[in-house]
Amino acid sequence: MITANGLEFDAEMAGHRHDPLVLMLHGFPQTNHTWRHQLGGLAEAGYFAVAPNQRGYSAGARPAGRDSYATKHLVDDALAVAASLGHERFHVVGHDWGGQLAWLLAALHADRISSLTVLSRPHPAAFAQAMRSDAKQAERSKHHRAFQDPNTAARLLENDAARLRRTLSDQGVPEADIAAYLSVLNNHAALDAAVNWYRAATTGDSALAAPNVPPVDVSTLYIWGDADATVGSIAAHATGEFVTGAYRFEVLRDVGHFVTDQAGERVTQLLLAHLGSE
Repeated sequence: MITANGLEFDAEMAGHRHDPLVLMLHGFPQTNHTWRHQLGGLAEAGYFAVAPNQRGYSAGARPAGRDSYATKHLVDDALAVAASLGHERFHVVGHDWGGQLAWLLAALHADRISSLTVLSRPHPAAFAQAMRSDAKQAERSKHHRAFQDPNTAARLLENDAARLRRTLSDQGVPEADIAAYLSVLNNHAALDAAVNWYRAATTGDSALAAPNVPPVDVSTLYIWGDADATVGSIAAHATGEFVTGAYRFEVLRDVGHFVTDQAGERVTQLLLAHLGSE
């Protein structure tokens, strides 16, 4: 358990606390289980790897109300978790929604970030650009609008969470890992809180597609699978336009949105190479 920002977060940790911190932020509909392949490798390489179940996903970090899940609070959680572990500066790694937070941390709190690694989620401004110019991207992202419905969690949990299971399995997530994710999310309280991330981030700089998020000057690795059903190639390839620091864009062939589930070993290799270059 990590106590930070007035909340208690469940977390997986590996390595020694005095080693450089690598904070790993999961996306939806996943949990910190997504980082299972990276934790050990990072620890062996001399890093302190920490993967929390974030706000809403941890039972001790589940405040009531949509506004409690505003993106500002999610970013503040990450900063507070790192500080509570004794690290003012840290490497941040994020996938999907966790990737959104990672971009914002690097863009708005660069003094705290040693390096940035993002999986699947494009830079918010690149995403906004694609949403305007690419009709296919708008279709890929239609669930952002659908999730505003207050009955979303109940619908996603129908028939033993059949829709969530299909979302994950269609993108190559193994059944055992789907079960691990649903062990946390297969209840209304947790899932409704997770969906609140989308409900609280509909407009302005808090939105997933936010045109005004500044470019990132932090050394950045961006990993995208070319079979991603959520993020198309236009948004992915445009991301480099919004990184002014050192930048590496790695395309994983025939890999879907949930890259750590399909290509966990490759992600670890790329991550270690990126961290080692700093």
